[in-house]
Amino acid sequence: MQTIQVRTTQNVFIQYPLASVGDRILAYLFDRVVVIAFMIALGTFLFYAKIQSEWVWILLLAFPYIFYSVFFEIFMNGQTLGKHLLKIRVMRLNGTPATIGDYVLRWVFAILDFGFLGGAIAVILVAAGGKGQRLGDLVAGTTVIKLVEQKEITAEQVFVTAETEYQPVFMQAVQLTERDVELIQRALEVNRDVGNAAPMLAVTEKVKTQLGIQTDLPPIKLLYTLIKDFNHLTSR
Repeated sequence: MQTIQVRTTQNVFIQYPLASVGDRILAYLFDRVVVIAFMIALGTFLFYAKIQSEWVWILLLAFPYIFYSVFFEIFMNGQTLGKHLLKIRVMRLNGTPATIGDYVLRWVFAILDFGFLGGAIAVILVAAGGKGQRLGDLVAGTTVIKLVEQKEITAEQVFVTAETEYQPVFMQAVQLTERDVELIQRALEVNRDVGNAAPMLAVTEKVKTQLGIQTDLPPIKLLYTLIKDFNHLTSR
């Protein structure tokens, strides 16, 4: 599965899978249905309102057809309604959120991507390019990622209550913040669910340096221990 690395505020990389060609096609088709439905509803309103001006009809009906994707991507953080439904999002290749300029570039080059051969150019580029990029993405430096639902780590795996007789191993764990613990959990989840150990190893080195820990514990054991220690020390 092709992935993209996303840099967190703690300079740790978390990987997300790229959206599949199928997901992007389904999102596009859903968006077209939404646009057509809106245009029909708007046209019905104009008809019953007895609007006679052809220019009013053309401008009002052309607006959603032309500007739908760029409007929603700007105001929905890289998603249209179709992308939201399929849980995919536009993001820059370096893992940072796309900018308004990026969305506009994707929109401009969508004319070439989808205007010829029924969108075949876009499908071919996304499928063959290796980074999930159509022409607009290549110009803007973006791609489309799949928003994988983050699974919770079970209480049995991580959390301990104040009533247990658990003895903390690393008292320095009290120096961690809630954000630090959330980052550790996410890195452990990526290792467990995707089999990618890179974020876990990066977090381990960062935490060991931050807390001044010297230990031979394996990274996964160390991180689980730190979370248990943190929850025990901060729940008392």
